[in-house]
Amino acid sequence: MTTTHQAGWGYATSTGLAFTHEEIVDPHFAACAPHYRAALDSVGIRPGWRVLDAGCGGGAFLPWLAELVGPAGRVAAVDLAAENVRLAADRARAHPARARISVRPGSLLELPYPDNAFDAVWCANATQYLDDAELALALAELRRVTRPGGLVAVKDVDGTLSLVRPADPFLITDFFRACATAPGYARQLLRGGDLYRWLRAAGLTEVRQHTHLMEYHAPLSPAELRFYAHACARFAEQAGRAGLPGDWTPFLDPDAPANPLRSPDGYIREGNVVAVGTVPAAVPAPHPNDQ
Repeated sequence: MTTTHQAGWGYATSTGLAFTHEEIVDPHFAACAPHYRAALDSVGIRPGWRVLDAGCGGGAFLPWLAELVGPAGRVAAVDLAAENVRLAADRARAHPARARISVRPGSLLELPYPDNAFDAVWCANATQYLDDAELALALAELRRVTRPGGLVAVKDVDGTLSLVRPADPFLITDFFRACATAPGYARQLLRGGDLYRWLRAAGLTEVRQHTHLMEYHAPLSPAELRFYAHACARFAEQAGRAGLPGDWTPFLDPDAPANPLRSPDGYIREGNVVAVGTVPAAVPAPHPNDQ
């Protein structure tokens, strides 16, 4: 996973990957919790299943996953950042279902689990950090550890749907257009709408995809302002350093009364995509007598 192109985005963990630190990830989860729950519920995870949270971050999804699989199920979680593993493990220990949740370090590119270990894999907000070759490898790993007939579910952002007002309606579009001219994190944030094609290319069947449009109107709640005002401030700083077009200046101070998100007409939206595919049944080897 390359990180040099992420240095200017900020909020990195020890992995160097941008927007992975709990300081920004937890506020995003708090702001988007109802949408995130709807996304997870759409997958079709059943009681009694063994489920992997691949790229679990600080473990915010673990209580919901434990609830879905119930007392007879099991939840495993893996993350690349050591501090995320510690935080997720602490959260798991504090949960009533702690005996059914396990957390360990690991990479999406080489999952530390045997073949067919899970009935479903949930991978949220992690594929955006992978280049195209890494994404193909990660999906192969997600498929490998999921049993035939099991589900592989990937949730990630679709940056093409982002919009903030009152501001130039093309402000974020132009930001991504400029930043995504070369391979890197910006381009990967625009890949969400194509996840269904990636799952098909990984050999998954019955692929389905749904976009959850998350919209927030003024007055934004404290949780919404905490995430979106600070995220937009980072975009504004990066746009200024790069000399990108558009007036990002009003967004530089997330606490300023004149910040557009604090306006009576403040509005922001983002799109999150959930793509789900089924691992096909293994094709039995031909019997010698059949040849």
